[in-house]
Amino acid sequence: MKARTTFCATDSGNATTSSDAVAQVSPIVTFTRMDQGTAEDYALLDELAKPYIAKTGERALAYLENLSEGFPGYPVDRLQHSLQTATRALRAGECEEIVVAALLHDIGDDLAPENHSELGASVLRPYVANHTYWMVLQHGLFQGYYYFDKIGLDPDARLRYRDHPAFDMTVHFCDAYDQNSFDPGYDTLAIDHFVPMVERIFARKPWGDHTTCDWPVQD
Repeated sequence: MKARTTFCATDSGNATTSSDAVAQVSPIVTFTRMDQGTAEDYALLDELAKPYIAKTGERALAYLENLSEGFPGYPVDRLQHSLQTATRALRAGECEEIVVAALLHDIGDDLAPENHSELGASVLRPYVANHTYWMVLQHGLFQGYYYFDKIGLDPDARLRYRDHPAFDMTVHFCDAYDQNSFDPGYDTLAIDHFVPMVERIFARKPWGDHTTCDWPVQD
């Protein structure tokens, strides 16, 4: 990061034998209680999970589109807000990890509106650096700087984290990309522009070396 203050269809003409049908069904484990599972069972589950886990980014993008239906009253919906936040981060020269974090930072708004920052951060956690995760985790609190005084809360509540190494990074994210991304007149990029970036971030090995780094590294 730059230093800144900144689914098996069969041929309808062919009969399908019962053995063919069985072959199309995924194998299942032998247990009905997890404490009775064998090493072979858990090896099978691990193997079967790989293609599912590989589609995490695809599911995240599909879920992101749900944000177009929530939180009325703003000049733009949450999907457009997310796209605008990511667009601003991209145009400012942020690395791909930060741009994807910007795109997905509010993904929790639909399912967890009272603690959306935690959900969004958790989705990203196995794929991003420590400080990127922390930035998304804390952005809800940091956004409070701009409006908490209007609802009887302390706008300086974020100062409890003033000594955290990602404090300035999170302040900058909120100020330059998040709090100002409710502008219906802004030239916001379409979601298709960000799909390859999301695919690359979620193609990383979950809990790989990137999660041992404090700062994001450009792949």
